[in-house]
Amino acid sequence: MGLLDILRKFRSTPQEELRILLLGLDNAGKTTLLKVLASEDISHITPTQGFNIKSVQSSGFKLNVWDIGGQRKIRPYWRHYFDNTDVLIYVIDSSDRKRFDETNQELAELLEEEKLNNVPLLVFANKQDLLNAAKASDITDGLSLHSIRDRAWQIQGCSAYTKEGVKEGLEWISKVVANKKNKK
Repeated sequence: MGLLDILRKFRSTPQEELRILLLGLDNAGKTTLLKVLASEDISHITPTQGFNIKSVQSSGFKLNVWDIGGQRKIRPYWRHYFDNTDVLIYVIDSSDRKRFDETNQELAELLEEEKLNNVPLLVFANKQDLLNAAKASDITDGLSLHSIRDRAWQIQGCSAYTKEGVKEGLEWISKVVANKKNKK
């Protein structure tokens, strides 16, 4: 079951559009995750120099997933993609412990952005298939996620490479989007 199938269960209008912003440091696995969501081949992934977008139309539903490059020189441009974001997915390389402070700082800055106020946050603790990967619970503590009070958030251990945990994260997104719509 892909993202469209999960979201289709919760949609209320036939022409609904959902904008998902996929961010994280370089080499976190964002593009691999995007290709997995689009059911594309992941055997040849190159670093994103700019952005990738995948738009899928199915049964009157349009899903736009924006994957923005995570290199230090590109990050200042992230803010140009914040408008109308429905869900923020932040991807972390769970095996790159040397960069946890850097990723913590980038995520904290994102959560302070006015255009991302109240936007639900899914943190994919990626690369859980690697032996040296930090557990999602350790990353939760390290990023102080429990202190987030202004939005719905979830951390999900995953491996974009093996697809493990991806479905669970997407199911959380669909529930949060459905709850948000029911409150309107």
